Amino acid sequence: MPQPVSGFSKKTKEEKIEWLVSNYLQNDPLVYKVLKQYWNDDEKLQKLHDGFIENAISNYYLPFAIAPNFLINNELYSIPMVLEESSVVAASSNAAKFWLDKGGFKAEVISTVKNGQIHINFYGAESVIKKFFSENKSKLINSISEIEYSMKKRGGGLIDINLINSTKSLEGYYQLHCTFETHDAMGANFINTCLEEIAKTFENNSKNYSEFSDLNEYPEVVMSILSNYVPECLVRAEVQCPVNEMSTNGIDGATFTTKFIRAVEIAKAETRRAVTHNKGIMNGIDAVILATGNDFRSVEAGIHAYASKNGMYTSLTDAKIENNLFTFSIEIPLAIGTVGGLTGLHPLVKFGLLLLQNPSAKKLMQIIAVAGLAQNFAALRSLVTTGIQKGHMKMHLANILNKLEATSLETKQALQYFENKAISHNAVTSYLNQLREIN
Repeated sequence: MPQPVSGFSKKTKEEKIEWLVSNYLQNDPLVYKVLKQYWNDDEKLQKLHDGFIENAISNYYLPFAIAPNFLINNELYSIPMVLEESSVVAASSNAAKFWLDKGGFKAEVISTVKNGQIHINFYGAESVIKKFFSENKSKLINSISEIEYSMKKRGGGLIDINLINSTKSLEGYYQLHCTFETHDAMGANFINTCLEEIAKTFENNSKNYSEFSDLNEYPEVVMSILSNYVPECLVRAEVQCPVNEMSTNGIDGATFTTKFIRAVEIAKAETRRAVTHNKGIMNGIDAVILATGNDFRSVEAGIHAYASKNGMYTSLTDAKIENNLFTFSIEIPLAIGTVGGLTGLHPLVKFGLLLLQNPSAKKLMQIIAVAGLAQNFAALRSLVTTGIQKGHMKMHLANILNKLEATSLETKQALQYFENKAISHNAVTSYLNQLREIN
């Protein structure tokens, strides 16, 4: 029976592993071997990795891949991607190649405003808190002058503070809605530090405000935190091509684009399809987010909320034909950065950004949006022509063969054998067993 542990974070990695093995893993000696084989031989590099999170016991490796041939705003990129799903990089690369001689991808940043809220309880008259806010707004803004000094020098900082009455949603609930520009930084720590200082000033000043004293009703700050929903921090990407140049997989352009647009319309109309549709978009987006040291959880949350902005979860992409011109586009919120966080620490993040020519946050927003659009194009192209499984299962076959420790000759023979056959783990195992019996 496992026992609670105290001081776990103060133990060495070896001591942590010993405790886990003895309490949960039946003293299996192989566990330590498996965990240690992923430690870096370079002690300095391993110490760097251990410092990223608390209670690290090993490193969890994901493949770092490259999707080449992305023409974005007339510049050619090879995009770094980190993920475990076998067919994503191949699909993205195919989409990039498809659009390479058709003008490539166009992308633009629409806006870069981020936000956070100070959440307040106040059960008195709205007129009183509005008056207090109006009289103290300049003091709230000035309270963070030192905190935002460096950010302001770079052209960023606090944009505005607004008092929002949210009592229709929740009794006694008000917000100070604060907007920020953080340029190349994602800005989470900066925004949260500003919010907490503004909140402190708000509460301190409210205690000495006579109209609150007269009512014996004071506003109370519940919490102060940035929002990962950033609908004012938007990027758009698109591709365009005459319909007659859209022939693919043996299907003429008119037929292909008609089916393609219908597939997008289905994702707009049916939530069950939209979730899978958008998950495919996030395959491309998350892979670049990870490769560039950004927070994929915050990006996921914000983008999925944006997909529901009109009251129904729907497709993030649009497709249309106007004047015989096919257009496929995406518009998403993205709060990311190219400085701060892991961008200056993780060696592979540094490499990923270097590969992208050390982009500004705005340029990286464009690249990430293009990666999502390309992934969605590749998926829909397969779905309305050959079917999604043909390419996916080819990659899955390679994974099965690796797991069964197939030799290079066995792998070559299996790839030929399953070229036009259904692939399953059982079928591959049976074929490999037969092959080994013959040989």
